[in-house]
Amino acid sequence: MIRKFLRDRRGNYALMTAITMIPLMGGVALAIDYTELVRQKQEMLNALDAAGIATAQQIVSGVSDDAVKAYAKDFFEANLRHVLPANTTLTVTLPNNNAGGGTLKMQATLKYRPYFLPAAAMLLGKTAGETDINVVATSEIRLKDTLEVALVLDNSGSMSTLGSGTGQKRIDLLKNAAKQLVDTLAAQAQQMKQVSKPVQFSLVPFSASVNIGPTHDQDAWMDLNGVSPIHHEDFDWSTMNAANDPNKYVEKAGGIWYKRGDGWGDTKGQAITRFSLYSDMTVESDRETVQPPKQYVCDVTKKDGTCSKGHWVTPSPTYVYTTSRYASWQGCVEARPYPYNDDDTTPTTSNPATLFVPMFASDEAGTLWRDFNRDGVNDVSSASYGYSNNWWADWPYSPNPTASQRQSDMRKYFLVKPYGSASASAGDGPNAACTTSPITPLKDVTAAAEKQELDDAIDDMAPTGNTNVPEGLAWGWRTVSSNEPFTEGRPNTEKGNDKVVIVLTDGANTYSAISDSGYANNRSTYAAYGYTGLTYPGSGSVTRLFMNTSSAVPKTTYTDSNYTAALDENMQTLCANAKAAGVIVMTVSLDLVDTKTDEKKAMAALKACSSDSRFRKDPTDPSKPAKLFWNSTGATLSDDFKAIGNELSNLRIVS
Repeated sequence: MIRKFLRDRRGNYALMTAITMIPLMGGVALAIDYTELVRQKQEMLNALDAAGIATAQQIVSGVSDDAVKAYAKDFFEANLRHVLPANTTLTVTLPNNNAGGGTLKMQATLKYRPYFLPAAAMLLGKTAGETDINVVATSEIRLKDTLEVALVLDNSGSMSTLGSGTGQKRIDLLKNAAKQLVDTLAAQAQQMKQVSKPVQFSLVPFSASVNIGPTHDQDAWMDLNGVSPIHHEDFDWSTMNAANDPNKYVEKAGGIWYKRGDGWGDTKGQAITRFSLYSDMTVESDRETVQPPKQYVCDVTKKDGTCSKGHWVTPSPTYVYTTSRYASWQGCVEARPYPYNDDDTTPTTSNPATLFVPMFASDEAGTLWRDFNRDGVNDVSSASYGYSNNWWADWPYSPNPTASQRQSDMRKYFLVKPYGSASASAGDGPNAACTTSPITPLKDVTAAAEKQELDDAIDDMAPTGNTNVPEGLAWGWRTVSSNEPFTEGRPNTEKGNDKVVIVLTDGANTYSAISDSGYANNRSTYAAYGYTGLTYPGSGSVTRLFMNTSSAVPKTTYTDSNYTAALDENMQTLCANAKAAGVIVMTVSLDLVDTKTDEKKAMAALKACSSDSRFRKDPTDPSKPAKLFWNSTGATLSDDFKAIGNELSNLRIVS
């Protein structure tokens, strides 16, 4: 039958059949290749999506760029299943910033080689010379964006001035603007249910120093043993030797001063430090009068020994004194010596200079008193050198002690201050220059209790003291860092998280100079850098404040303007270091005008300190990013803080 059909030439059926088979077979080939192409493409897409999610997690954990790309390739190829990895290529584009979230882009290309060549390739849209089909797929993963913001706010005395254009004090305007900013970001953060602690704020009030909080007096990052090179900077322990008092003296061993002798009681053998000074200084705080009963005194005695004539006398009263601790550490610390004053180096006992030293303002030369008779009347006349922080007695161990001896001789602190002695003036004492409320570490503003704690801390701010912007900035950085001393921040290497420091001040950096050459040689009032008349060990004749400053800061010029110049340079070093570590720095000047030379200079320093915006362009030069600097007045502060809120909102997404 078939042979007969093939020999039949009447309808040319064989030719027609052959012609018909070409499109039929092409259709079959196309169907097979198209099905296989779709299958391989889907496998590639599945592998690409899985690799994107897994790679994003690697980025957030801080893996290096090269390791991330290698991980993405391995993960992608491992999930291709029936697709040959050799037929694919993967391009990974990492986020273009290492601090915030950003977008991870991954593009995969599949090279498909049809089974039926070349006809199938031509039917799939290729020319006669082309045999491969390339399929491209792209995946984008937006990394999570979380915020950690430090509010570094000026609490110096000038903040009590009325804000320009308003009838309110600057500090009150600042409180309202700061809480408004927190409220705005807290409301947005409430929408990010899938992220833990999406927005956190810390508060760092600053003036002449920064208060980290007195509850940290036993933390390992504090100088608990007095080993820092600045711990005993203004203390002279040499006179507390066994020759002067074998029952109560001190001895240095292994770089630590220890209490020796039974006179120390239970603290014998312990390290003697600024912390122990606060514990050991005692004062007779109360006096109880003990009146003995009247006594009869016989004036004439009879021969038999009885009294024939006498009189009653009232004995002098005796006193029982109650003693108490004179003062306790309020939480302020000194600036670390360079370079650690300008960075976020983790404090460690292996490098004593990195430890934080509690502030202790020495009793300055002034009153001499000694009540030998315990009658409340000084037996030594008074003398004064005019120093302001005169809160203890300069005990006369030598006939005519110098001002330096009066200030630094440590024996005076271990004698009980007599009852009725003159009280120190307000603000004076060992905690002088410690005027601000403590730091509030990072708080999750999506938690009502933590947000309220932050709001309360903002309300507690009060203006007093000088202005030390770099010290405030340094501690703002430390609150958002994951390093000690404050560890509430996310890991510094974690991507998808922005660390931001917002600094506001209403004036130039200040450190108060005094003219006391030839006396105690302090050269300044006491503050975070101690006395500027004292030199740092091993630095020759350079005081701590002048370390690492340029030739524009003369190292032996002890004036207000030179101190300001030194603080300004420290601030720029801090800003550069913080920005290099991925911290975004925003700065705000309040009520400063460019018609005043000092204020214009302060504004320029704040602007130079600030980071560049990621989103806005400089209105005067669109080719450059806008600086994150706001020159505010009292009347515009609220609106400027709204602009800061918009900038912070742009750093993250709400989903």
